[in-house]
Amino acid sequence: MGIYDRLILPRLLACAMRNQALVPLRQRLGAAASGRVLEIGIGSALNLPFYGPGVSEVVGIDPSPALVAMARDRQPGLAFAFQVVEGAGESLPLDDNSFDTVLTTWSLCSVGDPIQVLREARRVLRPNGQLLFAEHGQAPDAGVRWWQDRLTPTWKRIAGGCHLNRCIDGLIAAAGFRLDGLQTGYLPGPKPMTFMYEGRGRPE
Repeated sequence: MGIYDRLILPRLLACAMRNQALVPLRQRLGAAASGRVLEIGIGSALNLPFYGPGVSEVVGIDPSPALVAMARDRQPGLAFAFQVVEGAGESLPLDDNSFDTVLTTWSLCSVGDPIQVLREARRVLRPNGQLLFAEHGQAPDAGVRWWQDRLTPTWKRIAGGCHLNRCIDGLIAAAGFRLDGLQTGYLPGPKPMTFMYEGRGRPE
């Protein structure tokens, strides 16, 4: 892993994720989370301020040492227990049936195997648990999808593996979740990069 991936890219991602257009999605997911929460791809932990009083603990996991260090800096003053570990979502070092909520925000675009990550999320969820997600991905408009497919090979090389064209609801269903709510739409900005999926999944 070169200097760009180790040092520059994590800071660029942390900066990009501060986009104020994403805040309402963070607020809604944070308010919906409850109990013991696993956040896959926690990044620099920008979701922490939005968790409500129903959350007792947040465990974050991320493969980037630089982002894990940024997340750990956010620990003081939280109203719930918080820990973050370095690791991959495809192989969670966590027990079966040990979380009430699994949350992903703008993470499934960049993992190597999104279905395996979601299967791991299902494994660690309790039977009555919930998957909360806000992700960008494949747009419904043919013209936008054309651009997404053509931009993705270059984009993923400079944006930490980010795919613009993943069909998020299809991936979630393929991993064994029942969609309990789904909202989609474009945020302000270039359409190939701003079609959002937001919702909840329940283990089948």
